[in-house]
Amino acid sequence: MDSSNHSHELKLNKFEAPQQLKTAIFAAMFIGFLGLAYGLFKAPDRLWTSYLVSFFFFACLGLGGMFFISFNHVAGAGWSVSIRRIAESFTSFLPAMFIGSVILILGFKYLYPWADPSQAHRLTGGKALYLAPWFVTLRLVIFGIGCLIFKKIMVGNSIKQDQNGDHALTHKNVGFSVGFIAFFAIFFTLFSIDLLMSLLPSWYSTIYGIYAFAGMIQSTMAVLALMIIWLKNSKWVSGYITVEHQHDVGKYMKGFTIFWAYIAFSQFMLIWYANIPEETEFYLMRSHSGWLGVSVALLVFRFAVPFLALLPRDAKRNDMNLAAVSILVLVMQYVDLYWLVYPNFFDGIPQFGFLEISIFVGFAGVFLKLMTGFMTKNNLVAIKDPRMHEALNHHVTY
Repeated sequence: MDSSNHSHELKLNKFEAPQQLKTAIFAAMFIGFLGLAYGLFKAPDRLWTSYLVSFFFFACLGLGGMFFISFNHVAGAGWSVSIRRIAESFTSFLPAMFIGSVILILGFKYLYPWADPSQAHRLTGGKALYLAPWFVTLRLVIFGIGCLIFKKIMVGNSIKQDQNGDHALTHKNVGFSVGFIAFFAIFFTLFSIDLLMSLLPSWYSTIYGIYAFAGMIQSTMAVLALMIIWLKNSKWVSGYITVEHQHDVGKYMKGFTIFWAYIAFSQFMLIWYANIPEETEFYLMRSHSGWLGVSVALLVFRFAVPFLALLPRDAKRNDMNLAAVSILVLVMQYVDLYWLVYPNFFDGIPQFGFLEISIFVGFAGVFLKLMTGFMTKNNLVAIKDPRMHEALNHHVTY
């Protein structure tokens, strides 16, 4: 594909969210508010478990957007320039992530044994200090503020370049991207340990952060794929976003499907082989009653089905196929987080109902509201990036 083939096709118009989407977003946020109000007064225990799952799900999408931007800057990957603004729109959720993490602090006593002074004495060694509520809160605040600073600088530089066309801003973002990846590697690991692994303080895994990271990137690629399918032939943009970009994002999704399975198997196999009681507790809780079915479903629908469905070259270039796999990946990301959280509270049959649905729908409304707001205010494509010609001439050969 040469640029001459694109010259008459390139089109970029101002984005305006369709009225049906705006209505759906406000309806979703209202449903979320109803669920929150009901849960606070009628079922606070169940409210906070559903809140944690949905909060972590959407936090991963905001963080995944930042990570996508960063590793493409560091790699000098020009192919992704024309879809970078979509990933930047995901980062508009990061202020909500920070506020959401502060709200989550109110639910610590309902979720974490270490937040109960009468249980804290059971923590041994350095865990007592590490899981002191003030220390966990401090880490959450540092991570939230740090992400907001990196977002303001990096996304701000990208948007500024749309006005002044300064190529130096692209080079500056490479340095900031290296800094963000180093910051993220440490604090996302702590974030996943603090919010998810510490639900069962007696258990530990040395690759838990990588497990959460693999799921985060897989689900971020799924949303990115859905957005590309929606936008590539829309009335707002044409020529800049193509099936070639869709293909590469599909490859990323397939790659992290394999990576997630590799990390999940590594964690399980080492714990099963060692057979140490405080380590096997985690899997024993998920291997009986209704939880065994959820465990098997993860293996089949989070790994096997997406892997096979994305294996052929044409499968990643087919809109319907890629959209279906992306939706399945997002459903299974929720199921995975649900599987990590709920067995700590509900020993028998998995619980799922109004609270889980309403809180998730509410978070989805907030995410879409912030994302579409960003897309309305800014160009859908980083039109003055010096590497745009690479994105326009991108062609996947395998």
